[in-house]
Amino acid sequence: MDIKEPVITQDQIIILKDDNFTPDTVCIVTGAGSGIGRATAIAAAANHLTVVGLDYNEQTGQETQRLCEGLGGRMVFIPCDLTEDVQMDRAVAEAAKLGQVRYLANIAGIQHVDPIEDFPVKTFDLMQRLMVRAPFYLSGKVIPLMRQAGSGAVGNMASIHAHICTLNKSSYNIAKFALRGLAKSISAEGQGKIRGFTISTGFVKTALALGQIPSQARQRGITEEEVVTDVMMGSSRVKEMMSPVEVGNLFVLGFSRFSRYLLGGDLLFDGGIVSTY
Repeated sequence: MDIKEPVITQDQIIILKDDNFTPDTVCIVTGAGSGIGRATAIAAAANHLTVVGLDYNEQTGQETQRLCEGLGGRMVFIPCDLTEDVQMDRAVAEAAKLGQVRYLANIAGIQHVDPIEDFPVKTFDLMQRLMVRAPFYLSGKVIPLMRQAGSGAVGNMASIHAHICTLNKSSYNIAKFALRGLAKSISAEGQGKIRGFTISTGFVKTALALGQIPSQARQRGITEEEVVTDVMMGSSRVKEMMSPVEVGNLFVLGFSRFSRYLLGGDLLFDGGIVSTY
């Protein structure tokens, strides 16, 4: 397989004019150490936001910080285990010292591929804690700060798996459907000033997606190349995986003034997979 995460360059990043896109505005990004989280941190920083990147991996988180700075942006990296409330409390408190917290991007996630009858319950619990409980907990911590700032938005990284369910990914499917519910709940309570939204994509060129190819091949009895062409991209009308920065751009759009009517909605950029499933 010759599919790798692409390098992000300045010309790939959407730049939007928004009165709140200033260094005094803080955008918290989880999973900032790699993949979509890294790309979103870079895109937000390039739009003049002060990014607070959270990740359990200090090495990759610090690398993202350097990449943001290399493109003229600002990111403060805070090591954070999203399964620990105390660490999330500390991260939000530190973020609040840097400016007005208006944006939260819940992106961190993991994957495990097994049929329901063989799915390890401990792994199921970990995935739900990381991808459902942590976004809910962080949202609860930042919403009061957004109210103080006058407005805000919480963007959740969903997936086509928040619309359809594919084989052997029950915990992932459940988590992504839950994130849509969280976005709608935030919007229902936000009085039009605090918005929740989700972003649903097909497969993206990240380590998370690429790492599941071997197990999918074994379980389905096909080659790794067939996993990509027939399973991952089989229903897509665009036969190429999205790049992480394309998803990061969607978070920037969702946070911006151009999305003021995006309350509880979902940005479905999936190459037609869901509508042709």
